Amino acid sequence: MTEAAAPPAAPRIVTAPVLDKVRALAAQVGGLKALAHEAQVREALTRTELTLALHESLAARAALQASLRDQALAAYRARRPSTNRRSGRPAQMLDRLLLRLGSLGQACVIARSGVWRGTGRPLHDFRHMAAYARRGANPAVAPLAPFDQAWYLAAYPDVAARGTAPLVHYLVSGGREGRAPSALFEPAWYAREHAVALAATSVTPLEHYVRTGAGGQGAPHPLFDVGHYLAQSAPLAAGDDALSHYLREGWALGLSPHPLFDPAWYRRQVQTTEPPLSHYLTTGWREGLSPHPLFDGRWYLEQNPEVAASGVEPLTHFLAEGGRLGRSPSPWFDAAHYIEARGDGLAPGVNPLVDYLQGGAWAIAEARPGFPTAAYLAKQPGLARDGVTPLEYWARQGAP
Repeated sequence: MTEAAAPPAAPRIVTAPVLDKVRALAAQVGGLKALAHEAQVREALTRTELTLALHESLAARAALQASLRDQALAAYRARRPSTNRRSGRPAQMLDRLLLRLGSLGQACVIARSGVWRGTGRPLHDFRHMAAYARRGANPAVAPLAPFDQAWYLAAYPDVAARGTAPLVHYLVSGGREGRAPSALFEPAWYAREHAVALAATSVTPLEHYVRTGAGGQGAPHPLFDVGHYLAQSAPLAAGDDALSHYLREGWALGLSPHPLFDPAWYRRQVQTTEPPLSHYLTTGWREGLSPHPLFDGRWYLEQNPEVAASGVEPLTHFLAEGGRLGRSPSPWFDAAHYIEARGDGLAPGVNPLVDYLQGGAWAIAEARPGFPTAAYLAKQPGLARDGVTPLEYWARQGAP
């Protein structure tokens, strides 16, 4: 016979003390979860508060830098402008007569123009002008004026055969023919900005700039921002102007002529013995060199074929028209997105990328879709100390 199956074991009865322990443990676990959640919330709030404080600090820093630019420009403008002595047809006729007197006559033309940065000793300065005129069309000679002689001779080969010093040629005829005194002086652009004054005096754009425009009333080129430049340099000496200072020594000191031209970035791409901005405007942009980490000229021309067909230098076009139309300067900066995100904070007429670099970066959540400024700052806290915008740093490191 088979043995009968053993009866099932009776269920264990959980006593009240055990249940109390279970409930106590559950309560402890719940409490720990609540504490952990509270800690996470506090940490998140702390990060948010720190981020907000950081943004406020960076915005204050940008405001201070803007104030310094305004103060430097105001002091520059306060310098009393000179009056032009070479105006009207009689003055032009006198210039032609002076050319017949050789180097002394040419020195008189230069002296009357006021573009020569002298020592304040008239006789000493006149001798230097005459010595300059005697050396003729020598590209190695640099007159004491915002005039790039080597560039002028290369741009206008016919000048060398004229027998006059290049600066004198510009003052007597070249300026009125629309020729530029250097790569950093755009006569057509300057003439549009000062059409009334130039028509009233009949002087060349360079003379007007040195005597009046250099006092802060206008820049010589769209890519030369006087206020931006002055905020970096020491106060200029009496009689000096920002463009002359840059051509003479500022570029060698690594000073930037415009917020969208980074000389250190440009020199990473090419080594040049001339001012980096001059190199860029003459040949660099045609070679696809980039003036700033957030401006890709080659990409800009590909996206805007009508600009490429016109032969216009891309950064100048972006500053004059492209930015206003919401065209992006590179695949890393979405201009239309930035303009929408910035809203009323973007002042009328201000280029969106310039606004971003000069403080707008700290006023918006994203510089481009999918690129949160706050999160990037949290990963790269050193950027706040250096005042570098996150998107700019990202591009410098080799953005894909």
